Amino acid sequence: MIAALNQLGPALLVTRREVRDQFRDWRIILPIFMLTIFFPFLMNFTARQALGFVQRYGASIIGERMVPFLLMIVGFFPISVSLVIALETFVGEKERGSIEPLLNSPLKDWQLYLGKLLAATIPPLISSFLGMAVYLIGLARENVPLPPTDMLVQIVAITIVQALVMVSGAVVVSTQATSVRAANLLASFIIIPAAVLIQGESILMFWGNYQTLWWAVFGLAILGLLLMRVGLAHFQREELLGREIDVLNLRWGWSMFRKAFTGEAHNPKEWLLREVSRTVRRLALPIVLVTLLVAVGAWLGTREVQHFSLSLEQGGLVDLDERLNSALSAWPAFALRPVLIIWWQNIRVLVLSMLLGMFSFGVLGVLPTMATVGIAGYLMNLLTVNGIAPWYYLVGFIIPHGVFEIPAAIIASAAVLRMGAVLATPTPGKTIGEVWIGALADWLKVMLGLIIPLLFLAAAVEVWVTPRLAIWLFR
Repeated sequence: MIAALNQLGPALLVTRREVRDQFRDWRIILPIFMLTIFFPFLMNFTARQALGFVQRYGASIIGERMVPFLLMIVGFFPISVSLVIALETFVGEKERGSIEPLLNSPLKDWQLYLGKLLAATIPPLISSFLGMAVYLIGLARENVPLPPTDMLVQIVAITIVQALVMVSGAVVVSTQATSVRAANLLASFIIIPAAVLIQGESILMFWGNYQTLWWAVFGLAILGLLLMRVGLAHFQREELLGREIDVLNLRWGWSMFRKAFTGEAHNPKEWLLREVSRTVRRLALPIVLVTLLVAVGAWLGTREVQHFSLSLEQGGLVDLDERLNSALSAWPAFALRPVLIIWWQNIRVLVLSMLLGMFSFGVLGVLPTMATVGIAGYLMNLLTVNGIAPWYYLVGFIIPHGVFEIPAAIIASAAVLRMGAVLATPTPGKTIGEVWIGALADWLKVMLGLIIPLLFLAAAVEVWVTPRLAIWLFR
């Protein structure tokens, strides 16, 4: 414990130096202070007007839920304004020529990075808490009912984790950008998702589903820690001084992607047997993790029957074979068009999973597969609760094509999960761009060599075999 504190001491020295310099610069502090003080008064005025308006029409519950929402906005606003401090953490000092003495110090890379990160996080949080305090004091003076204590704790926790995520992302941008102008332009990739997140949180608040907000706090905390890990994994002081300007070199990017995609293979057969199989072996641990998450999703689906129970009639099974026959009659035997429709739909879902995983270090990329299996678990338990043998549906509607589709979805989700893992893993000699290109090549390699053929086979079985098996079972 003492050794860990001794290792942390130099990082805290950097933090103290940075915070002291920030509070000395009136061009930074004065605008933030004025906005922090003015904005809560504006929100107080908005809250009073909104409460007075909704009470005239008997919708006081909307006004009550608007008070904590405005408190969350008051906490978010200073963080977004103060994000420029985090964006200039490294690249700003590089442009001013004041970072060379710090980089030449005996500090370790992680001590330097952590010290800068803490220094960029403390002022936004101070301004957020100051604004929230001013807002609450104003509400108390106007005799406006304050939110409950547990809700205040929840909003403070949301503010802290949002600051951690935004500042961590901005510091990563600052280490990779070559100019303050480029860093400010890249800040849109932080502000826009954060604004969308605020909209989602506001929907939960107005809906009154406050317990779900704790899951948002938990997810943001994980995302913030992953961003910190990415920054620490790819921070190299030599690269920071060596990069002068970033050039969009499409030829270099394509060359890196092609090399990672083809590997050492010289023909398609060798590529399939060597490169694809080698990539799948690297996915062993992510496959195990995704399988566990899928099992958790199925279990959660069965639990939801307690909250969303439906009454089913066993008489509906009597004419099920007739309905299946009428559905099959709409398509000729072994028709290809429905196979292609299902195949394309499954591919689109996995591509969406990859896009979600890109912005969440693979975490959100597992959700579509978990949701699909969770729905299946819900249906199976719903049948059991209504006294209907679920194995009929399991064998007749899921297993025939599921033996191909579910493993394909698990492997594809594992590839997305690994994309986030490799970004958070130290890779000496490689930039974030190089690591990301290699991970994307591995994902596409698995998709083309294994997943897409499995999905086509699953779609063919789902159209040609599954309905006929279901008809045979329900006769």
